Amino acid sequence: MTASGSEHYRTVPPAKAATATMIVFTFPGQGSQKPGMGDAWRDHPSWELVAEASSVLGRDLEHLLLHTEAEELTRTDNAQLSTFLTSLIVLDAVERLGVEPAAAAGHSLGEYTALVASGALAFDEGLTLVAERGAAMLEATTARIGTMAAVLGLDDDDVEAACARVDGDVWVANYNAPGQVVIAGDPDAVSRASEIAKELGAKKVMSMAVSGAFHTPFMAPARDRLRSAIGTADLRDADLPVYANVDARAHVGTEWTDLLNAQLCSPVRWRQILHNLGDNGATVFVELGPGNVLTGMAKRTVTGTTTLSVSTPDDLDKLLTALASPSESVAVHEGEHLFATERMVVSPAAGVFTPAAELAPGFELTPGTVLGMVGDHEVRSPFAGILVGVLAVDGERVTTSQPIAWLRTA
Repeated sequence: MTASGSEHYRTVPPAKAATATMIVFTFPGQGSQKPGMGDAWRDHPSWELVAEASSVLGRDLEHLLLHTEAEELTRTDNAQLSTFLTSLIVLDAVERLGVEPAAAAGHSLGEYTALVASGALAFDEGLTLVAERGAAMLEATTARIGTMAAVLGLDDDDVEAACARVDGDVWVANYNAPGQVVIAGDPDAVSRASEIAKELGAKKVMSMAVSGAFHTPFMAPARDRLRSAIGTADLRDADLPVYANVDARAHVGTEWTDLLNAQLCSPVRWRQILHNLGDNGATVFVELGPGNVLTGMAKRTVTGTTTLSVSTPDDLDKLLTALASPSESVAVHEGEHLFATERMVVSPAAGVFTPAAELAPGFELTPGTVLGMVGDHEVRSPFAGILVGVLAVDGERVTTSQPIAWLRTA
């Protein structure tokens, strides 16, 4: 998103045997939002994305992330936009640390976040599409009343059978995890399918506080409205594979236009995505954004993997610690470029870089050490450590968040 073209460095000695680690970034969908979820990020450099996003949409998004009450924030358009933007703030913060994924996936709305993370969709176009998506889905919920319910403790086939036995409009909307399936449709039909599911052995059926039957044919009006916006978006080849909700397969090309058009009326195949990622070598699932719902799903679905979430700045060091290699063995991290004992210092602004006179490898840094200037802005290290290398040269024009220096903290 704000990643530059600067070179990343692997710190793996070539003579040592390596154990592959494949990192996947996952992004939550609507329902993970909560009032004030942006507050923890206000003093972090990644908060600058809020001003950029507000400028793109002509709307005060800082108020949305900091001061909007629960009832208004839960409204479909606000919920989607706030979750999308918060997830991108978290993504930007993780990118500043030098951690990158080998693949990405997003649940429903989160698929748009994953496309921005992969480079398939520009930040501003992602914002525009998500705003249009939220507005279209809000409008669709008024055209036909729908609801959703979570069926727990029942196999997928039996949930599908429960829906099929109802003479009414009810479908599977989300395959979330083993024993966790969401159904949606007409309220009466959902109620009848819920009763049948209990008869078939479901441990519990929980009604969901939503305003529509998402990922069902009830969203056809929203799909039709969104289609023109998707058609004009510049969807490019992704830099890494993104697993699609519609078919649970990895995609990197321009077929995303068709996939996004189909997504609103198709079930989210999240369990299948998780299984396919596991089968393709994923070993670390990192959820970026508000909440940790996807982390729980991954933990239940893909055994033998590391699952963690980043939703506040305090989680950043936890992420790096979790990605650290054991003390004596060194692992090649596919999609990751820094170990937990290393940090990147990035530019606070765009402009010409002028290094400090004493800046050289081996220099000992303390928090607040000035590494140089970018225009009128000081580049300060937020970390203590030993300078390993300078990644920007004197007189180079750098962009915001471009890596300036690389240091080792331990």
